[in-house]
Amino acid sequence: MDPGLFGVNIHLKNTSKGTQTDEKGAFEITNLAHGDYILSLSYLGFKTREIPLSIANDQISKLGSITLYEGNEILSEVVVEGERRNKFSRKTTAYVSKLPLKDIENTQVYSTITNELLDSQVVTNFDDALKNATGVEKLWSSTGRGGDGAGYYSLRGFSVQPQLVNGLPGLTNGTINPANIERIEVLKGPSATLFGNAVSSYGGLINVVTKKPYVGTGGTLSFTSGTYGLNQIVGDFNTALAKDDDVYFRINTAYTTEQSFQNAGFRKSFFIAPSLSYKVNNRLSFSLYAEITQAEQTNPMFLFLNRSAPTVASNLAELGYNHKLSFTSNDLSLQNPTQNYRVEMDYKMSDTWQSQTLLSKSATSTKGYYSYLFDYGILEGNTYSRFINKQNANTQTTDLQQNFVGDFKIGSLRNRMVLGVDYFNATQTDNSTGYAFYGNISPNGESNGDDPFTTDIEDESYPLSTSGVDAVLASQGVSNIKSKYHIYSLYASDVLNLTDKLSAMIGIRLDHFDNEGDLVRLEDDYNQTTVSPKFGIVYQPILDRLSIFGNYQNGFTNVAPQLVGNPDQGPQILKTFNPEEANQMEIGVKTNLFHNRLNATISYYDIKVKDRVITDPSSPFNKIQGGEVTSNGVEIEINANPINGLNLRAGFSQNDSETTESDNLEILNRRPLEAGPETLYNFWTSYE
Repeated sequence: MDPGLFGVNIHLKNTSKGTQTDEKGAFEITNLAHGDYILSLSYLGFKTREIPLSIANDQISKLGSITLYEGNEILSEVVVEGERRNKFSRKTTAYVSKLPLKDIENTQVYSTITNELLDSQVVTNFDDALKNATGVEKLWSSTGRGGDGAGYYSLRGFSVQPQLVNGLPGLTNGTINPANIERIEVLKGPSATLFGNAVSSYGGLINVVTKKPYVGTGGTLSFTSGTYGLNQIVGDFNTALAKDDDVYFRINTAYTTEQSFQNAGFRKSFFIAPSLSYKVNNRLSFSLYAEITQAEQTNPMFLFLNRSAPTVASNLAELGYNHKLSFTSNDLSLQNPTQNYRVEMDYKMSDTWQSQTLLSKSATSTKGYYSYLFDYGILEGNTYSRFINKQNANTQTTDLQQNFVGDFKIGSLRNRMVLGVDYFNATQTDNSTGYAFYGNISPNGESNGDDPFTTDIEDESYPLSTSGVDAVLASQGVSNIKSKYHIYSLYASDVLNLTDKLSAMIGIRLDHFDNEGDLVRLEDDYNQTTVSPKFGIVYQPILDRLSIFGNYQNGFTNVAPQLVGNPDQGPQILKTFNPEEANQMEIGVKTNLFHNRLNATISYYDIKVKDRVITDPSSPFNKIQGGEVTSNGVEIEINANPINGLNLRAGFSQNDSETTESDNLEILNRRPLEAGPETLYNFWTSYE
């Protein structure tokens, strides 16, 4: 068994013999009569493994290293009662590296937010859940707008969205429901080698691990109520569907309603997540997962400032902003239905190789009214013009992966390897109206109807109602855009144990991006092929207790050709670009001390992004490449269980991010807007 997987349930089937693994992952069962046995090994979140044994009289049988794979597990029905140590920490995962690795031997840094941590905080929304990840800060909540996805967060100086579910793409135009979350894994740094660039950013990525079926019948029902009209009911039920205990079904569901502290604003959602596990035999198993959400909300209002006419106010008080005003109406809402489906097939090819076939499909859409406020700098005082449109957009994605996961030796060198092929496509349809002027407001709530685009002074009324908005939008055109792109990828990664204490990791990805763009326009079609490498090394001075690591990680962004040139001076031309590229160097220390009671990660990272595409400051009709951004910093995360019942999580991050090369003097040598705060702290403790 992979050393250090503590608390694995060990059971000899059809007997009363059993035990658990110790802190080193070792176990022993004594006083067995001679005969044939089946050894069952199970652990929360991992696939149960059964091994046939034959024991002779007075024989000592050594099984060597046994690997458990994470995923769609039906857990063993035998549970040895005991308290989990360090409830706020999970130090083994198969998603971060697409291999079952302990954190202490993983060259990549990641934060894990466990369901025990979420339960201790009575978390009812995804934004609050991510506050527990070191170095993560919300930039803005989900707008609900078509194609905009979930909320945006800053991570190591770059913006990132949660777009991965159980290691596969899972998209939304709204907010992720936490009712089905087993844990959240926040991977740090560019991660394109194993995951591509469609679901990751230069700062990292966010992977949501969902709840899975388990052996037995059980369930929970909870109700939470809070201020501003928050009411949430959550249900979780699990049961067997077959007498042979080979098919298990689990369903999680939640209904949430909440109002706002402002004069208008609401959100309501219904969520249901059925899942099914079918264990055909000891080699073959299937799993099906679904997450279906029906949500409706008012969009959070954005006030956009004008760079060419900067406001005099330096803070909200000077602006005269009344934070109790929403500048919207409950009659103007957005609907965000979302569906995510996944099918997984696991087949044990041999004692050293396993096949994983994975298929995911997502569909998310937006219908309703979206508005924003903009300061044109034309009208007197702090006056913002409201623009509104009627959204009608949807995004559909398909992802198909085939992975071969191996754990084998070449000579005396242990190799843990993943070989994979990945196909991903996304289709976006937009049938939204154009944006129409819909009156002006001041930050203190005053309103008028003076159109900034006319010389006349108007005093029309713009009621915040669907009938009023529809009347104005009747003169707006409707988009008829359908765009599509495909990504074809090959990737490989190997963790090579040079000695028991020294291991090296090397990975590479070949990524081909095929963009069809707007299906009625051929001029926006293009394709790019990119190679993304990854390296790392880990040395453990104290095996399974202390490790020193370093890594090089890579990320990239495909850049579409763009039409450049002033259309008033002649035909525009199509300009092509190289992919943007990010490279990270990182060093650090990880610990797992005092029998898993103290887990800590301390690291320093340096990320350099080159070939960023920016608007030419000398011509708004041109794009140039050559912008560079640097982002470096320190992160410290501690998970501790000093005494039974007391658990704590603490984090600190310091980030220095700067645009170092740009022809745009407004951003040169400044901190990018997406970088978020320079310094972040987080702390939580609970005692049970």
